[in-house]
Amino acid sequence: MDFGIGYFPTHNAMAPGDLARLAEERGQSAVFFAEHTHIPASRDTPYEDGRELPQKYWHTYDLFVALTAAAAATSRLRVGSGICLVIERDPIITAKEVASLDNLSGGRFEFGVGAGWNREEMRNHGTDPRVRMAVLHERIQAMKAIWAEEEASYHGTYVDFQRIWSFPKPVQRPHPPILVGGTGPGVLDRVLAFGDAWFPNYRSGGGVIERIGELRAKAERHIDVQVLSAPADPVVLQRLHEAGVQRASRWIPSGPRSIVERGLEEWERAIADFAGEGA
Repeated sequence: MDFGIGYFPTHNAMAPGDLARLAEERGQSAVFFAEHTHIPASRDTPYEDGRELPQKYWHTYDLFVALTAAAAATSRLRVGSGICLVIERDPIITAKEVASLDNLSGGRFEFGVGAGWNREEMRNHGTDPRVRMAVLHERIQAMKAIWAEEEASYHGTYVDFQRIWSFPKPVQRPHPPILVGGTGPGVLDRVLAFGDAWFPNYRSGGGVIERIGELRAKAERHIDVQVLSAPADPVVLQRLHEAGVQRASRWIPSGPRSIVERGLEEWERAIADFAGEGA
């Protein structure tokens, strides 16, 4: 099992390139950056468990700008979106950004995708939350057409275009791995419909490990599983390893280098303890 980190690349914390270089130097296999274009000030959609939303949610750099900085600062590290809010993005532009980043990184990009949780944020981008999963599906399928075809067309309910040229194509063929985020009741169907991997947040008692078996039973092709929000707990890491998880990643606090290093050290101690227990 590989290990990585997640990070909110905020403008008032350790810069994306410096963070990525540190992660690579310390042996992490991947870094995933969070995305929010903005956060509505209304705050009508509650945050997890009714807690106050941390300010890092509305202080992040643009996702693909931050990922490009991370890719430019490293040579081996996988760089990924954790997650890209595809329902808030034009699919033609996003397909171009994905392909450009995959080219500039030498084929090191991993495309974590999802619909998000903040309904006002979705509406501000013109997406009706009631149809967000259908929008997500069509935009992913449209981008796959753009990446694969010399002259791409797509005709759906929410995405429609006729005969376009878009280059470069991604280095990874037919496209970078698509990691489908989420833990809702329909997420496994979405993974099977358009994903290469399931990319859930780990929640204690949330059934992620149990649902991996359900995914394997349903799948007629190979599906990877990666986990975000993994705790710094070697016992949990062992359970994820035994369940066949390919990579476990932990969110590292956004802040100056000293804060980041403390978060990394805690994660590294858990990985070392896990490895000593029979990884």
